Amino acid sequence: MLQNRITLSATNIIIVVTVLAYLVQNILRNGDIIFGLNMYFLAYDYWWQPVSTMFAHGGLMHLVMNMFILFQFGNMIENHWGSKRLVILYFVAGIITSLLTFVYIYYFNNYTNVVGASGAICAIMGYIAFFDKYQRNGIFIWIGLISFAPLLLGLPIAWYAHIFGLIVGYILGVLTKRV
Repeated sequence: MLQNRITLSATNIIIVVTVLAYLVQNILRNGDIIFGLNMYFLAYDYWWQPVSTMFAHGGLMHLVMNMFILFQFGNMIENHWGSKRLVILYFVAGIITSLLTFVYIYYFNNYTNVVGASGAICAIMGYIAFFDKYQRNGIFIWIGLISFAPLLLGLPIAWYAHIFGLIVGYILGVLTKRV
């Protein structure tokens, strides 16, 4: 007798939670401000924003693109290093990237509201870039394209979150290899 088993990977669970959070964000009045990363983090003690910003998104296409890339690279890490490492990497790198992003917007653009999993996803890609020299240049080029090409089109994008994520992920790769 053939059994059908559905197993949810950590990557898929993060994706499902992100989609559900996006729905809640859109149901709540000012959900993007509450869950995004902005000056309310300090002004009103919205301490959850460095985490919640990873689950908030600026629109359906933003969500779909991020979840597609997370599916690819999250599963790559999960299959190679396991679910525990993926979850720790995603959240540690995501929070560090959020904090660096907040410092950037604090000093350069106080009126920005940053949303999206891109920083954490770029950290995953930076982590992979450290370990896989064959994909490294492609990852650097890809992150450069997704960070700066939209700016040329006049689209608002938190390019600095992508760059911070890439750097944080790469550094975490260096530190992980030493352990």
